[in-house]
Amino acid sequence: MSRIGKQPIPIPDKVKVEIKETFVRVEGPKGKVEKTFAPVVKLVIEDKKILVTPLDETRFSRAMFGTARSVIAAMVKGVTDGYVKDLEIQGVGFKANLKGKQLDLALGYSHPILMDIPEGIKITVVDGTKVKVEGCDKQLVGAVTAEIRSYYPPEPYKGKGVRIVGERVRRKEGKTVA
Repeated sequence: MSRIGKQPIPIPDKVKVEIKETFVRVEGPKGKVEKTFAPVVKLVIEDKKILVTPLDETRFSRAMFGTARSVIAAMVKGVTDGYVKDLEIQGVGFKANLKGKQLDLALGYSHPILMDIPEGIKITVVDGTKVKVEGCDKQLVGAVTAEIRSYYPPEPYKGKGVRIVGERVRRKEGKTVA
């Protein structure tokens, strides 16, 4: 039995939760998030708390029990506080700027990279090299951040590329002249 899954999820005052069998919709000051879970967990609201229990004792049911509880807790945190990921662009001539609903990245290629910003995500660019990705859906914020980083991951020789703030890149020594 999951130790995390047994813990109830408290519902803050500003948050509205709606549960229909395995479908969960959470609305709060930062936005709304909705997800559908596998029909192996039972979701109940009691005393301003969400309780998650497995329906049977199968391995899959026990695995999804803790996962569902963690995802719902992340949904509640997302609509109250939101999630933020910061990216940093390093390299000569590498920069980013916003063009309406698109992020324009100049990363040393022969063409600019135009990325459509998904609904529910807010991107801000500071100084052309610092990108902040914000949203209430933890999975979507991480996916957008990973997509931006994938256009030019940091390389180990000069260290240029798009990196998540706090990410450590192992640097390699280049060729030496004998």
